Amino acid sequence: MLALRTALTAFRRAPLLSVLSITTIAFSLFAFGLFGLVALNIRNALQQVEERVEIRAFVAEGTTVERITATGDEIAKFPEVARVDVVTQEQALDRARKELGEFKDVFESQFLPASLDVHLKQGFRDPATVRTVADRIRGYDFVDDVRFGEEWITQLYRLRNIAGVAGLTLGLAFAAVAIIIIGATIRMAVLARSREISIMRLVGATDGFIRRPFLIEGSIKGVLGGFLALVMTYLAMRVLEQYLHFETAFFDRRLATLGVIFGALMGLMGSAVSVGRHLRRV
Repeated sequence: MLALRTALTAFRRAPLLSVLSITTIAFSLFAFGLFGLVALNIRNALQQVEERVEIRAFVAEGTTVERITATGDEIAKFPEVARVDVVTQEQALDRARKELGEFKDVFESQFLPASLDVHLKQGFRDPATVRTVADRIRGYDFVDDVRFGEEWITQLYRLRNIAGVAGLTLGLAFAAVAIIIIGATIRMAVLARSREISIMRLVGATDGFIRRPFLIEGSIKGVLGGFLALVMTYLAMRVLEQYLHFETAFFDRRLATLGVIFGALMGLMGSAVSVGRHLRRV
């Protein structure tokens, strides 16, 4: 309780410095939050594209609907498969006319073959798994051809891997820069109270006793900076939505809470490093 009262007293003694520290933390986390928001929306966009990954097996002409349906039920039991849609020749014709309306007069009855549209479960849409399932489907004697856009799927996963590595690298870089800035800001607060620390040392105060108020102060500043950064990120997202006219996803409650906790940890780490350096010199 004494350490908490001391930390709160420090806020009242130097309000301008406290506001500066909180603002610095907020802007550091704001930059980190903007990048995180971009990474989140890229991931969501890639997931939406990934949901369209499917295998289309074209059936030989003359195959009965009963046999196609029975085979579809069998394929649906594969551990990688979410569902199988049976598309008859009539349905294929209707779909082609809807998707390619300007060429609808070109398509004639019996022009397109029946097919089995195989949709895969999440986590089983990588190129290797899709290729394996496609090869199993080719094993049915009445299947004429199997298409799944192998090159497109490979490029999609390559893009996802590149985005993941780039996101992790830039995220760590932003975090490191934010910790350095926060540490420098909190060090100003430590230096402003250097005389107080020296007096406490002279009267026999331990390093732990001296550190606690600064650690609590840094954590409080980190939490406040985290909340402020969260609000700024949300407002920035709304402004972008208004001017760019597209809908974006925001952090869910779990990610928002983790962001505030991350701010508290950064404030704590910055305080610990700054106070530790100063105590070694006193």
